[in-house]
Amino acid sequence: MHFDVLKEIGNIGAGNATTALSQMINTKVDMKVPVVELLEFRDLPDVVGGAETIVVGILLTIDGDIDGMMMFMLEEDSAHHLVDMIVGIKSDESREFTEMDLSALNEIGNIIAGAYLSSLSALTNMRINASVPYMSIDMSGAILSVPAIEFGKIGDKALLIQSQFCEDDDEVNGYFILIPTLDSYDKIMNSLGL
Repeated sequence: MHFDVLKEIGNIGAGNATTALSQMINTKVDMKVPVVELLEFRDLPDVVGGAETIVVGILLTIDGDIDGMMMFMLEEDSAHHLVDMIVGIKSDESREFTEMDLSALNEIGNIIAGAYLSSLSALTNMRINASVPYMSIDMSGAILSVPAIEFGKIGDKALLIQSQFCEDDDEVNGYFILIPTLDSYDKIMNSLGL
């Protein structure tokens, strides 16, 4: 039953993130039904194609009534598609990210993760604050080692929400990873009367 609640929180959060993205690029963005899983840290890199897959990761720490981390990850191709959606042009996916691309990705990650956390806050009636986002482009295994090291001593599970955003024929695969402390998981469930 707890997993069903977490799954519903993931669906609502992903829907709000899609709305925020649609407003940001001023065009209709569709979302396929997100895949929500509770996974062990060691299994997370496999979801994005393996530990050596290059990804863009945007990490925020969360505090307030709950503590933990939230990460929004994109495969490199999807990150290029997302930037193209914002600037309205098609570009070469093999090119390096420009400073403007990186700035746009950081802001997108901040807005999308913020929309997700706002929906979680509204649903649970809890105060949730997010840090300034930190962005990195690296292999997924390296990026995911940060929350694994930080939270591996108090738990080994993360809530993964795999979302696919679509605008015309362009598809963007994004991964929300919510890693609350064990105490925060309990607080979320208690706030929902479970």
